Amino acid sequence: MADTMVEPPTIDAPGVNAGGPHPGDVIVTDNLWKTYEMGDQLVHALRGVDIRIRHNEYVAIMGPSGSGKSTLMNLIGCLDSPSKGRYWLNGHDVSQLNDDELARIRNKEIGFVFQTFNLLARATALHNVELPLIYNGTPAAARIERAKSVLESVNLGARMHHKPNELSGGQRQRVAIARALVNNPSIILADEPTGNLDSKTSVEIMALFDDLHAKGNTIVLVTHEPDIADFAHRVISIRDGSVESDGPSRRITGGGTGGAKTSH
Repeated sequence: MADTMVEPPTIDAPGVNAGGPHPGDVIVTDNLWKTYEMGDQLVHALRGVDIRIRHNEYVAIMGPSGSGKSTLMNLIGCLDSPSKGRYWLNGHDVSQLNDDELARIRNKEIGFVFQTFNLLARATALHNVELPLIYNGTPAAARIERAKSVLESVNLGARMHHKPNELSGGQRQRVAIARALVNNPSIILADEPTGNLDSKTSVEIMALFDDLHAKGNTIVLVTHEPDIADFAHRVISIRDGSVESDGPSRRITGGGTGGAKTSH
């Protein structure tokens, strides 16, 4: 867990990305802080995080429990706002947007994939995938056609009328991935996407992310598992709320090609 301390004098200092985004950047953060009040003390969950992710990168954000990686994911995913610092998404500063503005950005720009799938239990796979399009006001015929197309792209065309309890864990995650893709988002943000899957199914899901990356998608994968992080091309390690390291994965350096997750 992040330690407690008084607010440091460097919290308002510009970070290495103070100049903002460059052409081709999708995610840029500059001196990003997230601070929570606990009684009379401040807990700094993030401490001056500077990251830059470009279009069509495949990046893993890795760290142990309490490292700040989930807090960073919430900020990148526009689920929360930073206490200090700036965040540009596709060239737009989204650091201080209100909740309604963040919701619009999320639905348009970010496709989420969660560990627990987050599917509606009483809805079919097709309807689950349609949901972001319903929120966007897409006409029924167009959204059904789009949802069917995306389900077919993740090899679930034959199961589109099945409900989650009629699908395996891997199939449920494929539905979640299809839902993430349906709006053609700028980023696919996957939070521990293999956490509820066995090793064989995990490898299959990670192979699907490989395919999505090869098709031009920008993928940010949040995980605590080194074997899963190595499926990405770049690994940003977070510890105690700060970036500990940022560089190519073992897959790129020749130390590995991504593998099945180890036991929990």
